[in-house]
Amino acid sequence: MTRTGDTGMKIVNALLAAARGLWLTVFGLVMSTLLFAFTLISLVLMMLGIGFFTTPVVLSAVRSHADQRRRQAEAWSGVRIPAPYRKLPARRGGFAGQVEHCLTLLKDKATWRDVQWLFVDLSAGAVLALLPATLIVYVFWGLVLALGVWKPIVRVNDVQWFAFVPVTDQFTANLAAATGLAFGVLGIFVNQYLLRAHFLLAKQLLQPTRERELALRVEHLTDTRHDAVDSSAAELRRIERDLHDGAQARLVAMGMSLGTIEALIEQDPAQAKRLLATARADSAEALAELRDLVRGIHPPVLAERGLGDALRALALRMPLPVEVEVQLPGRAEEPVESAAYFAVSEVLTNAAKHSRARRVWLDVRHAEGALRISVTDNGRGGAAPSSGGRGEAGGTGLLGIERRLGAFDGVLAVSSPAGGPTMVTMEIPCILR
Repeated sequence: MTRTGDTGMKIVNALLAAARGLWLTVFGLVMSTLLFAFTLISLVLMMLGIGFFTTPVVLSAVRSHADQRRRQAEAWSGVRIPAPYRKLPARRGGFAGQVEHCLTLLKDKATWRDVQWLFVDLSAGAVLALLPATLIVYVFWGLVLALGVWKPIVRVNDVQWFAFVPVTDQFTANLAAATGLAFGVLGIFVNQYLLRAHFLLAKQLLQPTRERELALRVEHLTDTRHDAVDSSAAELRRIERDLHDGAQARLVAMGMSLGTIEALIEQDPAQAKRLLATARADSAEALAELRDLVRGIHPPVLAERGLGDALRALALRMPLPVEVEVQLPGRAEEPVESAAYFAVSEVLTNAAKHSRARRVWLDVRHAEGALRISVTDNGRGGAAPSSGGRGEAGGTGLLGIERRLGAFDGVLAVSSPAGGPTMVTMEIPCILR
């Protein structure tokens, strides 16, 4: 990019930061002031009993306002602010349940940090957010003064202060214009940092404390442990069912056939030969089913050649074309590879069964300490993990994939608008060896 292009981009970013800062100032000042006032009033009303009904509503609005600021911080300045809230227990009915729900919110330290943030946001936060817009406004205000507007103002007020410049005549008006242009140049370089400073200030109160972060981590590990135990139990039941209905039944039938052959081998050799052929076919089918079962537990190609080749082999068995691109300079731990393999297998199966896609693209790479996998199809869309993997496409399993990845601190993201395309992105923290 040329130097002119870089300068133009900086100017655009500075103006964008000013606009966003102005929005944060106006909207944030109004919302934070109202919510701070409503919170105080609602707490006072608890003495009359009314507050037990109004406080949860107000605090929910406070959390929504804080969550919006978290999203804006990440989208506008790349400042990630994790939410510190714990899952609320199921609410009981009646007044006692309402009181319990209200007290649960009030006992949460994150609630009081949110209230503190409201006060900071309507004071220091508003000032920081307004600075980028102020630097840009000074440019235009200085030019307006220099064009002669200073004259009627000075006739009334004797002097018009422009920042630190007292405007009394045309010379000082021109000096104000020059100062405004200097502020504008300064804004080109600092506006984005000022906006980021606003979000960093908010982060001090909106992010989890170290104590809360550890507590949330323990809760997450507890949930993923339960999910892992449930998944293991379900996998064992599946293996038992497959053995009972498949290979075991065939082996029993083959044993009965061999017993019959033993009785017929001297009396009716021809019939014995036919039964031997049937037993041989049963043994071949039982062996094939056992191989499929073993492949479902841990594919041999995955153990022998790694995730890349295993996924390429999996793609070849799909009923629709799958383009595979793998860039892995090493191998992850076996449990990570296994989780990634079966997660991709489930996504590809859903795409083949439910998406009506004509082609699928699979991309696997390792970057920034994480295994990143994206599966994209050109189907009809409509998949979503929040619905348990059931969207318009009717597929299932995305929620199960989310739980499987959660055991490794992995995440699943799904973009699947109606009409497609669908992109499923998986990320698992790991180190290649």
